[in-house]
Amino acid sequence: MNQPFLAERIDGKGFAADLVERLRDDVDELRARTGHTPGLAVVLVGEDPASAVYVGAKHRQTVAVGMQSFVHRLPAQTCQDQLMALLDQLNADPEVNGILVQLPLPAHLDANAVINAIDPNKDVDGFHILNAGRLATGQDALVPCTPLGCLMLLKDRLGNLAGLNAVVVGKSNIVGKPMAQLLMAENCTVSVAHSKTADVPALCRGADILVVAVGRAELVRGDWIKPGAVVIDVGINRIERDGRSRIVGDVAFDEAGHAAAITPVPGGVGPMTIACLLANTVTAFQRQHHLALQKAAVAV
Repeated sequence: MNQPFLAERIDGKGFAADLVERLRDDVDELRARTGHTPGLAVVLVGEDPASAVYVGAKHRQTVAVGMQSFVHRLPAQTCQDQLMALLDQLNADPEVNGILVQLPLPAHLDANAVINAIDPNKDVDGFHILNAGRLATGQDALVPCTPLGCLMLLKDRLGNLAGLNAVVVGKSNIVGKPMAQLLMAENCTVSVAHSKTADVPALCRGADILVVAVGRAELVRGDWIKPGAVVIDVGINRIERDGRSRIVGDVAFDEAGHAAAITPVPGGVGPMTIACLLANTVTAFQRQHHLALQKAAVAV
C-alpha cells in the first residue's frame, strides 16, 4: 500500500521569481546612484543546442531585470588565443561587471585556462581558482550559482542550519564541492558521498539535509531518505517511461513523501541558477564600485 505523500514541495520557481523582482529594484537603485547599469557578458563557443538554449534564457532574464546583456557567439573552431583575447577585452571593459563562458567548451579548448583567465572579480560563475580558494577559506567569494541557490532554498525552509547533519551526493567542482563548503560555513556537519563511498544509502539515511547532484536519474531511493529530512535534488535527467519522455531528478521523487520537504524536478533548483547568476552580477557590480545597497536582495 502506497504511503501518502506528505513532503512539502519547495517552490524554487516562485522563490527565483521573487528574487528576480528584488534584483530589479537593486539594479534601479544602482543605476540611480552611480549612473551605470550592471552588465553581464556571456560567451558561447560552438553550436551546442542545449548551451544555446541556456544562453538565450540568460540573455532574456538579464534584460528583463534591467541589466545590460552582452552575448558573444563564437564559431566552434575558435582557437584558444582568440578566446583569451576576447576575455582580455571583457576584463578591461568597465561596462562588463560579470563574465560567464558557457560550458562545455569544444574539446580542443582548455576549459581550466579559460576559467582562470576571467577576472575573479567578474567571475559570476564562481569557478575561478581564486574564488574557489576564497570560498574554501571562509573569505568573500563569488559563489557558483547552483549551490548558492540551493543554500537560499535551505535557509528559507530551515532558517539556522547550524548543527544539522548534511550529506552532499556528488563531488563536482560546479555543485558538490562548493555546496559542501557553503554548508560548512553555515556550521553543518558535512559528508560528501561519491562513487567510491562504501555505503552511500547508509550515509544518506543519517542526513537532516540531503543534496543530490550526480546526474543519474532517480539514483536516491525513498529508503535512503531519513524521515523529516530536507532534500535538494539538483539533477535534471531525461528518461523514457511508458512511451513518453520525462524530466526527472536524481531522487525518486514519488518515494520521498516522508521527507519534510523536497525540491521537485523541474521547478525546484533549476530556476534558482539563473536568478543567482543575476544576483552574482549585482554583487560583482557593488564590489567593483565599493558600495552597498540599503535593502539588497543578496548580502555582499
